[in-house]
Amino acid sequence: MRDGAGVRLYTTTATISASASLIVAAVVALPARSCLLDGEAIVSDDSGLAVFNLIRHQRDGAQAALCAFDLLELDGEDLRGLPIEARKARFARLLPKPRPGIALNEHFVGDGEIVFAHACRLGCEGIVSKRLGSAYRSGRSRHWLKVKNPAAPAARREAEEDSTHPSRGSTLACS
Repeated sequence: MRDGAGVRLYTTTATISASASLIVAAVVALPARSCLLDGEAIVSDDSGLAVFNLIRHQRDGAQAALCAFDLLELDGEDLRGLPIEARKARFARLLPKPRPGIALNEHFVGDGEIVFAHACRLGCEGIVSKRLGSAYRSGRSRHWLKVKNPAAPAARREAEEDSTHPSRGSTLACS
């Protein structure tokens, strides 16, 4: 979130702005007075693949970048009621090319099974499918489907952690 008070980054449990200097600088550089983005902080390995464990074990988050999925507010205008494709188009105009610290998450229109198979072959943690025309809703939505790659290290780690902590839920944003 960026507004008159500055840039704030939130996880489900904490505010992390001070530890993600690349992300903060990138959001400050956006040509907007205010904005609210939905995304995930990532750290990539040498091949460019986002690896959850790299950010999980980083102490300061200095190498983290924001893989932004959605633009929810821009200059005071609430965009959550617009269709996903309209929000993505607005964000693409705001961020026409990736820059250090932030990138608009790519999206593909097509057969989800084929996209998922390719994502798995690349070693991605999974995909999120969003129905064209859908408005933004926080939390679970019948218009959004998250499918995890069972062979990805994060999925195996989550399964191990869930088996030792059965009351714990697991959430993972995938890109």
